[in-house]
Amino acid sequence: MSASRPFCTRRAFLGSFAAAAASVTIVPRHVLGGGGELAPSDTFGGALIGCGGRGGGTFEGLSSGGVKSSVKKLADCDVRFLDRADNKTIYTDFRRVLERKDIDLVAIATPPHWHALISIAAMQAGKDVLCEKPMTRFIAEGKGVIEAERRYGRIFQIGTYGRLGASHNRDANTTRKIMLSGLLKECKGVHIHDGGWKVKEWSGKVNAPPQPVPRNLDWDMYCGPAPLRPYQGHRVGGTHRGYWDYEGGGLADMGQHYFEGPNYTFGKDLTSPCEIDSNAAPAHPEAVGMWGWVELKFDDGLTYVFNSREWGKPYDRLKSRGVSMNDLSPEDQKKVQAMPDPEPLLEFQQAVKTRKPSSGSALTAHRTATLLHLANISIRVGRKIRYDPVKQEIVGDEEANRLVNPPMRAPWHL
Repeated sequence: MSASRPFCTRRAFLGSFAAAAASVTIVPRHVLGGGGELAPSDTFGGALIGCGGRGGGTFEGLSSGGVKSSVKKLADCDVRFLDRADNKTIYTDFRRVLERKDIDLVAIATPPHWHALISIAAMQAGKDVLCEKPMTRFIAEGKGVIEAERRYGRIFQIGTYGRLGASHNRDANTTRKIMLSGLLKECKGVHIHDGGWKVKEWSGKVNAPPQPVPRNLDWDMYCGPAPLRPYQGHRVGGTHRGYWDYEGGGLADMGQHYFEGPNYTFGKDLTSPCEIDSNAAPAHPEAVGMWGWVELKFDDGLTYVFNSREWGKPYDRLKSRGVSMNDLSPEDQKKVQAMPDPEPLLEFQQAVKTRKPSSGSALTAHRTATLLHLANISIRVGRKIRYDPVKQEIVGDEEANRLVNPPMRAPWHL
């Protein structure tokens, strides 16, 4: 691990580089109840790590549902965000905030190549975590976050509430019971998500010339576990999504939103597809490019389709088809109807208060993120791949399997 970075003031910061990817702001927790204030047991010290882009919205997720965080404003060790803080004192290394005893909740809104490492470190330090989507940059990271959630007994919530919404839908719960009953021997369901994938918007630039690193940015810390490439302005801000080093294009950006709900509905939140095919332009080794569709098939026959409608011919292999009681015999329908309804899912704040798993726990969020990573792996290698959902390995394709667990840049590691 790299050495801790110093505590700094505004004046000191302006004379030095800052770590944009590992920024936080802190205010101690409230201690008074009554008089319109929440009771101390419902008031927590919170911190935001990564304050640009989605930072403000992610942090708001800590302070609702009967839970209040004591952080009031945002700050970032990038000077552009410094004036948003009530307190002009900042930390330039996320590990410094995790050492503090007055921080209970951590919101993570860095680019995804930092999500897993910061989530693991936060839970190891005894903090509950609300993390922006996608949960991880590659598949193997998800297993590390799951283990940290289990080992340290912390609450983890991915920053999308698709499973929570689906759990409040009667039809979704009926479909879930059908799928989990084991009575549907051959599933013919097809779930197609058409458009909205931001493929062109979040494509990377090829052969963009290097630029000088801005004074307000510690480029080495921004890259962190990702390769240390020459600085280019398109690699920071929202456009970081266009580079494999940090994310996986619009597919990774939007997919966790789109498929948390279906994964709950179809009971696929504890498994993964076994066959993945795609239609895409030849992939660049660094810059995310254009793709048309991805087809992901589970071992029971259920098929998901990502249809971009931004490149090539639209997907036309299968038609969208749901799952219903009519797919079962009358006898099996009665068995499903006799099954208890799924347990209600909890929002992050409820999970924090009750110490029960949240609606977007690491275990289930990992399986949704795996859909996105598998889709991108098929796009990158340019062919159909087969996946073992139990071993969580790509079968018979060494090149593709290397993308399941690519190396991190030293000294960072899982």
